[in-house]
Amino acid sequence: MVAVSDPKGSRPARPIRRAMSDEEKGERRSDILGAAKKVFARKGYHATTIAEIAKAAKLSYGSIYWYFDSKDALFHALMESEARALRDHVTEALVSTPADESPEAPFVAAVRATFEFFEADRAVVKLLFRDSYALGDRFEKLLFGLYEEFVGDIEVIVADAGERGLIIDAPPRMVAFSVAALVGQIAHRRLVTDDGLPASVVADFVVSLLLNGLLPR
Repeated sequence: MVAVSDPKGSRPARPIRRAMSDEEKGERRSDILGAAKKVFARKGYHATTIAEIAKAAKLSYGSIYWYFDSKDALFHALMESEARALRDHVTEALVSTPADESPEAPFVAAVRATFEFFEADRAVVKLLFRDSYALGDRFEKLLFGLYEEFVGDIEVIVADAGERGLIIDAPPRMVAFSVAALVGQIAHRRLVTDDGLPASVVADFVVSLLLNGLLPR
């Protein structure tokens, strides 16, 4: 067991038992990731220390290293975890969209789910669009892989719409990159500038812009 000292020094150190079962280890790892996200989002990657993350997670400094070899490894794991959560959220939105909805329904569902995910947890936006791109080559490969997965999910929707004749004949990958770039830039902008619009309204505008352009019909 590892002791955690009381910050006021008025009580004896509280022992923390090392997680033993797979379930306990998974919960402890999730606790650390949750604490790390809050600290990274508040202070930025470079200013954050393992000691601060341990304090936020109410764990000892050394216990963090039972689960992550370094701050880099912890940040990598956090990025991967958030990317999976976003993909799961978008997939759930697509699966729950009725098949007999309007042709643009899958686009609306995917884009709206993405904005809702970012709006519900702005710490994620800070990590993805503020910290990650300021970390240099160390994280470039990781971010590229996460972005490619996100674009790949959009490409599936675009290709299906193209095969059904619902959109113009265009390279699905190029369209997917355009959608991802637009969504990402707007999500980042909304982080620093509150436009007062709910995620659903922003998503509907983005989809309308993508499908209809700016020219009046």
